[in-house]
Amino acid sequence: EMAAAAGAAAAAGLWSEVNRCGQNGDFARALKSVNKILQINKDDVTALQCKVVCLIQNGNFKEALGVINTHAKVLTSDIIAFEKAYCEYRLNRIESALKTIQSASQQTDKLKELYGQVLYRLERYDDCLAAYRDLIRNSQDEYEEERKTNLSAVVAAQSTWEKVVPEDLGLREATYELCYNSACALIGQGKLSEAMKKLQKAEELCRQSLSEDSDVTEEDIEAELAIIHGQMAYIMQLQGRTEDALQLYNQIIKLKPTDVGLLAVIANNIITINKDQNVFDSKKKVKLTNAEGVEHKLSKKQLQAIEFNKALLAMYTNQADQCRKLSASLQSQSPEHLLPVLIQAAQLCREKQHAKAVGLLQDFADQHPANAAEIKLTMAQLKIAQGSVTKACMILRSIEELQHKPGMVSALVTMYSHEEDIDSAIEVFTQAIQWYQQYQARTNHGCCVFQPKSPVHLSLIREAANFKLKHGRKKEAISDLEELWKQNPKDVHTLAQLISAYSLVDPEKAKVLSKHLPSSDTMSLKVDVDALENSHGATYVRKKAAKLTGDNQQKEQGQGEVKKKKKKKKGKLPKNYDPKVTPDPERWLPMRERSYYRGRKKGKKKDQVGKGTQGSTTTGSSELDASRTASSPPTSPRPGSGAAVSATSNVIPPRHQKPAGAPATKKKQQQKKKKGAKGGW
Repeated sequence: EMAAAAGAAAAAGLWSEVNRCGQNGDFARALKSVNKILQINKDDVTALQCKVVCLIQNGNFKEALGVINTHAKVLTSDIIAFEKAYCEYRLNRIESALKTIQSASQQTDKLKELYGQVLYRLERYDDCLAAYRDLIRNSQDEYEEERKTNLSAVVAAQSTWEKVVPEDLGLREATYELCYNSACALIGQGKLSEAMKKLQKAEELCRQSLSEDSDVTEEDIEAELAIIHGQMAYIMQLQGRTEDALQLYNQIIKLKPTDVGLLAVIANNIITINKDQNVFDSKKKVKLTNAEGVEHKLSKKQLQAIEFNKALLAMYTNQADQCRKLSASLQSQSPEHLLPVLIQAAQLCREKQHAKAVGLLQDFADQHPANAAEIKLTMAQLKIAQGSVTKACMILRSIEELQHKPGMVSALVTMYSHEEDIDSAIEVFTQAIQWYQQYQARTNHGCCVFQPKSPVHLSLIREAANFKLKHGRKKEAISDLEELWKQNPKDVHTLAQLISAYSLVDPEKAKVLSKHLPSSDTMSLKVDVDALENSHGATYVRKKAAKLTGDNQQKEQGQGEVKKKKKKKKGKLPKNYDPKVTPDPERWLPMRERSYYRGRKKGKKKDQVGKGTQGSTTTGSSELDASRTASSPPTSPRPGSGAAVSATSNVIPPRHQKPAGAPATKKKQQQKKKKGAKGGW
């Protein structure tokens, strides 16, 4: 009995210690006291509960969950449901946490709060929104602002990932968190300018809020603003301001934020900016996306986008095996997704295996008919790249849901025209027109009343008619033109085309139709003739016509006043002009066309001065003797002689004489020059 009493007294003292430590927040010391109590009574339910709480407060979630599971008989779900679910949530066992919450017999406020968090992590946004609305409606405590922040985060996630237009919750954006979430919702709607303004407001509120605390440094404020700046950079990237976005992204990375999710998103966005350029930088940034815990910080779509970009980067860096491995893994995770198979096909094309790429795409189209249209468009593009235009057309025509679209019709007609397959092009038009006729019959429910055709339908008929007329298929164009004229009998242009087509096929029919053409009286325009004649253009034409008429009359009759002509100024004559000397008759011809032109002489040097030894001349004295030159036979002037034979006078002034040959060295002398001789001295 005394031992029992001593034990009870010791336990009471320990409980007092636990209570005091709990109030002071010293859970490490409290845990020691709880362990001593459990040594006295290992199945003490209260002590076990306290131990679990102390472990949770110290961040030992795995150990706390171990205690709960070990003592499952004592710690039933009614007693410890919240603590167990919270440990599972913090250990990222989200599905287990959901089961624990749902199995609890009583849904306390704490469990409801945790339930909302669990639903958000599971991306069940509709259920999450309902849970938080219920909490806000039925709770009145100091955590109301936090619940509203979580509610706005759910709305932002719906807008971003599910493209749901968010409803106005009437939340007052008094905090930077609420402002930030509102901006994210606007980004999801594509309202980028409004979102940027919200983010700027969030930044301002964040600075104001944190600057009030004297313990917060400027570095702490910048770290808190990192996520806001990251979202700003994302908006810049979406707006095409890639340089500004890249600069802001790199600034955030330099701050080394502790949020691995933020770093992973920024690194991924930088990789998308780099694309197939700056690959070395992209390979460094990929490491940030592989950090531990990233998978628990980001949504499924964010993680999927990062994996897609890893596969593309592997392709750009010529890591074919890695690319195939990543894309195959992605395809197994999301068999219906297009991107993995497109990446595999692109990799095969880089390896020049186009046929294999087309086969891969065809298999995917057969297995997933819902996505066949986009895949077949890619197949057609590959066929065009290989030069198989006809096969590409066949693939495009197999996409039934796009056959009638104007863009598809235009593309097919253009491609068939390029291949000079006019019959197939006309067939494309016919099928599209028939589709619209059947569609109109379905919408009218078999009603026989005349219904006007849709603008797209009429446009296709007109294009078909014009195409047939252009390629000489007038008989085939007649039915289309008649249909158009029936829809609009006042269309004179269509009627004229119809008459033109019938004129070659059925002239009598053309005459009958021509009666429907408007008369010249109805077609005449009300024009102010006086105003037209007095216009600037008409006045100019009238004056010009009158001038021409007057000149003709003067020439014919030789009468009338002759308009005074302006005197031409005499051209200036050269200073040494001599009227007695006959000018050179070939002076107006280009030098090359003159009879005395002997071609350009190379190596012009006056009188060959400087050749040989100093003081000597290469020109012989006989060449300088005028008497010998006069007695020599009348041959063509020698190069370098300084005078030419003339039939009119011995002295010819400059500008009138034939140009004398310029002194130059002989070609033979230049050619004989030895390779080793450099310089003339």
